[in-house]
Amino acid sequence: MDSMAYEVERIRVRTCIVGTGAAGYNAACRLKKLGQDDILLISENRLGGTSRNTGSDKQTYYKLTLSGDCPDSVYEMARTLFEGKAVDGDIALCEAALSSRCFLRLAELGLPFPTNRYGEYVGYKTDHDPRTRATSIGPYTSREMTRALEKEAMQLGVPFRDHLQVIKLISDGERCYGLICLDTEKTQRPHYVVIESDNTVYATGGPAGMYADSVYPQSQNGSSGIAFEAGVKGRNLTEWQFGLASVKPRWNVSGTYMQALPRFVSTDAEGKDEREFLMDFFKSPQQMLSNVFLKGYQWPFDVRKVEGGSSVIDILVYLESCKGRRVFLDFIHDPVDGKFSFDGLNPEAYEYISRANALVRTPIERLKIMNQPAVDFYRDKGVDLSREYLEIALCAQHNNGGLDLDMWWQSNIKGLFAIGEVAGSHGVYRPGGSALNAGQVGSTRCAQFIAGHSSEKIPRKADFEELCSRALKEMTALCSVTRSEKMNVESLINHFESGMSRNCAAVRDPEAMKGFLDEVNDMIGAFKDRVRYCENRDLKLVYRLRDMLISQKCYIESMLDYLSSGGKSRGSALYHDINGKRPYKELPDVFTYSLDDGSKDAFIQEMSYIDGKCSFVWRPVRPIPKDDDFFENVWREFRKDGNIR
Repeated sequence: MDSMAYEVERIRVRTCIVGTGAAGYNAACRLKKLGQDDILLISENRLGGTSRNTGSDKQTYYKLTLSGDCPDSVYEMARTLFEGKAVDGDIALCEAALSSRCFLRLAELGLPFPTNRYGEYVGYKTDHDPRTRATSIGPYTSREMTRALEKEAMQLGVPFRDHLQVIKLISDGERCYGLICLDTEKTQRPHYVVIESDNTVYATGGPAGMYADSVYPQSQNGSSGIAFEAGVKGRNLTEWQFGLASVKPRWNVSGTYMQALPRFVSTDAEGKDEREFLMDFFKSPQQMLSNVFLKGYQWPFDVRKVEGGSSVIDILVYLESCKGRRVFLDFIHDPVDGKFSFDGLNPEAYEYISRANALVRTPIERLKIMNQPAVDFYRDKGVDLSREYLEIALCAQHNNGGLDLDMWWQSNIKGLFAIGEVAGSHGVYRPGGSALNAGQVGSTRCAQFIAGHSSEKIPRKADFEELCSRALKEMTALCSVTRSEKMNVESLINHFESGMSRNCAAVRDPEAMKGFLDEVNDMIGAFKDRVRYCENRDLKLVYRLRDMLISQKCYIESMLDYLSSGGKSRGSALYHDINGKRPYKELPDVFTYSLDDGSKDAFIQEMSYIDGKCSFVWRPVRPIPKDDDFFENVWREFRKDGNIR
C-alpha cells in the first residue's frame, strides 16, 4: 500500500482513559484530584454510550442503607452482592465499602437524590435486595451522573480527544503499552492515532453491538473483542440480563410500565390482525394481570420464574415474535376488554395500586398517577402513549460478566484496567442499580492504584516500536484490501447481530449455537476476502465488525463450554435440554429445560483467547475477606502507603 494512503499521529501519555460514560469521567476526575496531570480522556462519541442514553421508568442507584432503622453494614451489603453467585468476595467488599463514599460524592455534585425532611437518603427495595438500599432521581439517573461528572472534568481541565475509535490494544500478552485509534472525523484519508501509555483505563461499556434485539442505545457498541485479542481474560461471559424493552426508542419497560397493567397485543408484520395473546395461556384474567404486575418488580428474565412466575410473560412475548408477529404494549385500553377488574389481583398488586391511588380505568391514567415522568419520557421521544401502541421485544440489557479484574479493577494484563460494564464484576444475579455503583467504585479504585504507584518508573518495552509497528501494519491492511463500490459491511453487521439474538440470547439451543459459531468462525477466517466498504467514513464499520465477531466467538464458546462442563439453565439464560422437563404443556418443546443445580455457584469461568482459539478454566470464587481490622494496625499501614497494594 502507498505510504501516503494513510496518516499516523503519535501521542505519549502516562494514563489514557477510554470512554466518556459515568465510569470514564469519574476515573479522569479522580486521577486529576489525586495529582495526576499526565492523562488523556478519549472517546469515539462523547454524546454516545450507555450511561448517557439509557434508563428506565425509575433508574436505580444501589448503595448502603442511609435511612431509617433498618440494620445494615458494609459486610452485609458485600454478602448480598456475593450471594449473586460466581462473584469474587474481595470485589463485592470493595463495592460495598465505597458505595456510600461514591454516592455522597454524586449528591455533592448536585444529583437530587431524595431525602426526607430530616436529611436521610430514603430508599426502596429493588430486585435481589434484602434491604431498602435502592434510590433514584427518575428515568435519567445515569445520564445526570454522566453530565455532572463531565462538568467536573471540564472544570478540572481534563485533556480530551473525541472521535477516536479504539481498534487495537498494543500488548505482548502480559502488559498493555497503549492503543491504536482510528480518527473517525478525518475521512480524506485514514488517520490513525497511536497512544503510548503506561496505564490504559478501559471504560468502553458492554459489548452491546453483538445483539440486534437490544435495549442498549445504538451509539453503544463496546470494544471487548480487541481486549480479548490483547490477552485480557473474560469472566462469566455466559451471564447476561435480558428483559422486555421498547424497540423505538430503546428503553426498559420495567417498573410502573408493567404495574400500570397495560394490554399486550400482537399484529402481523404490516401491523394488521391485532390480537391480545396473553390470555391464550393464562387460565384467568386475574392470573394474567397479577403476573404482568410482578413483571415490574421482577423485570429481568429469570429462568426460576418461568414456571408459576412472572418470567412466563417474557417467554410468551418471545414466542409471539418467533411467529413473525410484532408485539406491542397498549396503554390506551384496559386488558381483557369487558373482563378487566382489580378484584382478584394478588394482594401485593392490589395494595400497591391502591396505595398509589391508581385504582382507575385505563393503563395510561394509572401510569400518569404512579409515574408521570415515565409518560413524559416517551412523549419527549415522539411517542404519545395515550394515542399509540409501543412496540416491544425481549432484549439484551446488561452483561453481568466481562473482562477480568482484581480488587483494584486491574485486568490480568498489567497496566490495563477495566471499569464500568466492560468489567466482569457481577455474577449470575445482581441487585438492580448495582452496576451504577460498581462503575463509580471501580473507577475510584483504579485511580487510587494508578496514583499510588505513580512514582514507580515503568520501563519502556525494548521492542515497543516493533510491537507497535506490527499492530499498526495489521490494522492498516484492512483499509486497503476491502475497498469496493459494493459495500457489504453494514449488512454483515446486521446479519451477525440478528444471528446472535436468534441463537444466543435469553433462549439458547446448543445445536443452533454451534451452527452459528461455525458461521462466525468462517467469517473471521475469511474477513479480508469478504468484507467490503466504499468510503473512508465507512472504515469504522470494518473495525466494528471485526471487534464484534471476536466478541461473539468468545461469548458463544463460553456458553458452549458452560454446557459441556455440566451447566444448565440459570440466571437470564434458558438452555434447551432434550432431557429436561416442560414447565407448561401449553409451551412448545423448545422450552424443555433443566434448572442448574447450583454446583457452579462458587466458581468463575475464565476464558482466554490466544491465537484465535478460546480456552477455559473454572476457578473457585475468592471469598469475602475477613481481615483483623484493629484500628492501630490499619492506621500504621495506611500511613505507610495508603493501603494501596
